[in-house]
Amino acid sequence: MSNPYIGHASQLCGVEEVRLVGGKGDGMRFFQLRNAAGLEMTISADRCADIPRLIFKGDNMGYFSPCGYVAPAYYDEPEAGFLKSFTAGFLTTCGLTAVGSPCTDEGEALPLHGTIGNTPCERIWWEEDAENLYIHACINDGAPFARKLYMKRTITCAKHTNSFRITDTVENQGDGQTPVMILYHLNMGYPLLSERAVLDIPSVTVKPRNDHAAQDLDTWNKMLPPTSGFEEQCYYHSFDKEGCASIYNPDINKGLRISFDPKNLNYFTQWKMMGCRDYVLGLEPGNCHPDGRDVMRKEGKLQFLQPGEKITFEVNINLYEK
Repeated sequence: MSNPYIGHASQLCGVEEVRLVGGKGDGMRFFQLRNAAGLEMTISADRCADIPRLIFKGDNMGYFSPCGYVAPAYYDEPEAGFLKSFTAGFLTTCGLTAVGSPCTDEGEALPLHGTIGNTPCERIWWEEDAENLYIHACINDGAPFARKLYMKRTITCAKHTNSFRITDTVENQGDGQTPVMILYHLNMGYPLLSERAVLDIPSVTVKPRNDHAAQDLDTWNKMLPPTSGFEEQCYYHSFDKEGCASIYNPDINKGLRISFDPKNLNYFTQWKMMGCRDYVLGLEPGNCHPDGRDVMRKEGKLQFLQPGEKITFEVNINLYEK
């Protein structure tokens, strides 16, 4: 039954399709989603159905980099060219056959964090039912004489509670075995992130990525104010049962919790970057670490999909007030 108090359902919640005008993002397509409990997000149709904006009751949750919006036509693939168009946002997806440091693996030159995050959706649409709003997207990650992966993504957002779920199914549509790598580059930003923010990652083990990170291993969970010349630090966390991480800032009385299954997203990277304007905390579940595909292969930990095989990954986000 329709609500007699409203003229259109969008008074309460819904999804609107828009296009951006101006700058390097000119012409990009977005789905702007708003639920009935205070959550707003922007989903990029031209970049893998990633989430550049996440707003909770008026406060920004993610990190928006100095690049701003950048259309995929500007993507510069070789080496670390990824950074020139790294909007970051709340979510940038990395993969699907390369994650992390640029490298050469079995003769194939691989760029920083792969190409999927700069790939437009082939199809994207939205629908709803009484409880949820849904964004569905299909992303083709295939090429001649190379990988032929296809990803179906669904973002399910509750209408009346501040939670959403990202579900990705990746299928190998080729006739040969192919590596599969994915990392959910979830980026916390101001005002959720500040030196007052409380970070909780109840992991079983915490390992520094390098010697520089090891110097501050005892304060991996302490946030700093923006610091000139700060060098990024990464920490690798492992979990037994549920994988989860949360961040809460008493200054805005808001927090965010990430949860996932550590059986198939069996790596978790904490990216601590406390620089000036480069002020971001990455909380990143994945099925690999970001040291490059060649390192994953040498360690015997690189995952593969056989022809016709599928794998599904899921990440849950809950936003809350105290």
